[in-house]
Amino acid sequence: MTHDGPDLDECVSRRLAAADVRASSEVRAALGRYLRLLARWNGRMNLTAFDLAEPTDHAIDRLVVEPLVAARLVRRNDRVAVDIGSGGGSPALPLKIAAPQLRMVLVESRARKSAFLREAVRTLGFRDVHVETARFDAGGLAAVNGTADLVTLRAVRADADVWQGLRALMPHDGRVLWFRVADAEGAVAEAIPTDWLPTDDSTASLTVLKRRE
Repeated sequence: MTHDGPDLDECVSRRLAAADVRASSEVRAALGRYLRLLARWNGRMNLTAFDLAEPTDHAIDRLVVEPLVAARLVRRNDRVAVDIGSGGGSPALPLKIAAPQLRMVLVESRARKSAFLREAVRTLGFRDVHVETARFDAGGLAAVNGTADLVTLRAVRADADVWQGLRALMPHDGRVLWFRVADAEGAVAEAIPTDWLPTDDSTASLTVLKRRE
C-alpha cells in the first residue's frame, strides 16, 4: 500500500507541525507532489534508501522537514544556491519550494538521476532551477563560480577536491548547509577543514559552515 492523496498530505502537515514549521497550503501541496513523484521514480531506480511505499516519520523528516527548517536560514539577499550530489532532489527541491527566490543549480553525476531531477523541476513548475549532469570536483562549477550564496549537500563524501570546489563556488561570505547525520542514506561524518568554521546555526542534523576570516 502506498501513501497517497490526503494520507501523505496529512503526514507531511503533521511532521511540519511537530517541527514547529509553518507552511502555506501551496508549500504543503508542492511537497506532496515532490514526494509522490519521488516515490514513483524510486520504484524504478535507487533515488533514496527510504521506503516511500509506506514512508515513516523519519523519512518525511529527512526528505522534506529538515530542508524546510533549514530554509529559515536563507537570508533575504541570498539569490544563488548550488546543491552537490542532488540524487533524489532533497534537500534542494524542498528548500526551493520554501525559498522560491533562490536560483538553484543541481549537480548530479548520474544521467538517470538527472532525468528524474529534470522531471521534478518540470512537475514543480520551476523556471530558475538548472540540472547539471557533471561530477563535482576541485574546479567547482564554471557557470556559477564565485557567485553561490548557499551550497547544500547530503550523502556526499566531502574529500579534498569537494572542499576545493566549494571554495571556488562561493564568495567569502557564502555558507554551506551540510545535512550530515549518518543514516541509511549513506551520509558520513568527515572532518571539516580548518579554514571552515561551523556557525551557531548548526544543529544535530545540519552543520552550517562559513569560511574563516
